[in-house]
Amino acid sequence: MTGPLEADEGPPRRPPPGGLLGIFGGTFDPPHIAHVVAACWARQALGLHEVWFVPAHRPWQKVGDRPVTAAADRLAMCRAAARDVPGLHVSTIEVDRGGNSYTADTLAELDAVDPTGRRFLIVGGDAAAGLPTWERVEEVRRRCTLVVVDRPGIPSADPPGGWPHERVTIPRLDVSSTELRARVAAGLPIDGLVPPGVRSVIDERGLYRGPLL
Repeated sequence: MTGPLEADEGPPRRPPPGGLLGIFGGTFDPPHIAHVVAACWARQALGLHEVWFVPAHRPWQKVGDRPVTAAADRLAMCRAAARDVPGLHVSTIEVDRGGNSYTADTLAELDAVDPTGRRFLIVGGDAAAGLPTWERVEEVRRRCTLVVVDRPGIPSADPPGGWPHERVTIPRLDVSSTELRARVAAGLPIDGLVPPGVRSVIDERGLYRGPLL
């Protein structure tokens, strides 16, 4: 079941003027505890004013791999994950824009709103190696500092040469969105692997109940 974006969430969030803003984009299908830990630890380690979950409207690099849950549902889960976590918020910037979601567009839009702020793009260690495949990747590099999140025992890569970047190490949490979708489809519990609010959204909307494709 999908529906319109929640009307009581207020207007689209604006970046803190001149602030240090962490951007954590992704499909978030669903968001889980490792996402929350990565956002919180990056914020603390780098002294960021806020970290935003930015769910993609249409994650273009995943199109064709599998069906992706509707943006409204993924946005609702992100809001549930971020709720009551200090400094962690959710932006609708990519969902509102529609179409394919490109990080270059998101950073450009944020810079147009607040050209004095600094952006810190949070990615997993595995994603750092894939940066050359991103759309308008040189524009992304110019507009942000990369934050590579490492987990002990998980292979990580350095970003391409010339990327300003920081590294943050978080505890190893063996949880993935792929695994969570499979567990829900099989009727297995996901308690402790996702924030309670995320599990409530999954249950209320009947997400991931059909066969996995």
